[in-house]
Amino acid sequence: MFKSMFDDIGNFIFVENKLEKSDAIMIVGGSHPELGEKAAELWKQKYAPVILISGGVSIKTGKFPGPRSKAEIYNKSYETEFDFFTDVLLNNDVPSSAIYGENRSSYTKENALFVRQVAEENKLCINKAILICKAFHARRSLMFYQLAFPDTNFLISPIPGYGITKDNWYESDYGIQRVMGELTRCGNQFADDFIEMKALSKR
Repeated sequence: MFKSMFDDIGNFIFVENKLEKSDAIMIVGGSHPELGEKAAELWKQKYAPVILISGGVSIKTGKFPGPRSKAEIYNKSYETEFDFFTDVLLNNDVPSSAIYGENRSSYTKENALFVRQVAEENKLCINKAILICKAFHARRSLMFYQLAFPDTNFLISPIPGYGITKDNWYESDYGIQRVMGELTRCGNQFADDFIEMKALSKR
């Protein structure tokens, strides 16, 4: 019984799709360089012509915490997640002309809303997009980005974060806390945000 329940939760939270050629690659805000490295890899494989970054500072601390890994490579003083991911992309041979983004957002809903503004300001037509995020953050990321871009088909390309995967999340207290926290936020944050974002997306 428990295994079936774990599988159901895992299948909901951890989303991954087969990738196709798209109009854009989008990076959800964060501090794991692997997100930017994956975006650069897909760009070089010509999955999409542009990359959109979303991320300012942490809503909890009011600052960018620094890279979660590979600090010896990405070792500049970054003020925002946008600055950080831009450096990751440039270091991985993505030209600045292919990079768009915003540096004001502090959480997932703002990531989605503000990057939509960037897309509109730059007249980017995005019918299909690849969304890169941490694996356990995939469902919530998809929910918010889909609401912000209701006419866009999103394909999720997840990166394991903190060692938490679909197959092992329930094997550690930390994994359980992270995933169940995501499950709770998927419900709680959509009580009011669903109505609010639907209205905003129609403007």
